[in-house]
Amino acid sequence: MSVADARILELKPIVDARGHLCVIEGAQQVPFEIKRVYYLYDVPTNSTRGGHAHRKLHQMLIAVSGRFDVVLDDGRERRRVSLSRPDQGLLIPTMLWRELERFSYNGICLVLASEHYDEADYFREYEAFQREALANRR
Repeated sequence: MSVADARILELKPIVDARGHLCVIEGAQQVPFEIKRVYYLYDVPTNSTRGGHAHRKLHQMLIAVSGRFDVVLDDGRERRRVSLSRPDQGLLIPTMLWRELERFSYNGICLVLASEHYDEADYFREYEAFQREALANRR
C-alpha cells in the first residue's frame, strides 16, 4: 500500500429543516463490514494518538465534531490529511502507519474498523513496520 491508497469518501447526508442525518452502513457507504466502532474525544491539542499500523484491518475515520489531522506513512512517503467535516470519512487501508494530531478543542474522531480488536494485527514499532512495508513492495 501507499499513502495514495488512502482516500476521502463522501457521505451523503439527508438534510431537512430538522437538521442533517448521516447514515453509514457496512459494505454500503464503506467498502468493508464494520466489526468495531470507537471514538476519541477530549484529546489535548498537543497530543498525538495512533502511532501504529495494521496488517489486515481497514479503518474509516470521521471528524464528527471539530477537526484533527491524520498523518499517513507507507514507509517511504508521508501525507497529511485534515478532517473537519462529519459528511466525509478517510478510508485507511492496511499497512499504513497513522498518527492523529492537532485536535481542535471539540474534536471527536469516530473510527469504523473492519476487524475486532486483535493485538497481533498491530505494528507498534515504526522500524518494524517500515521494514515489512518496504519488503512487501519488492
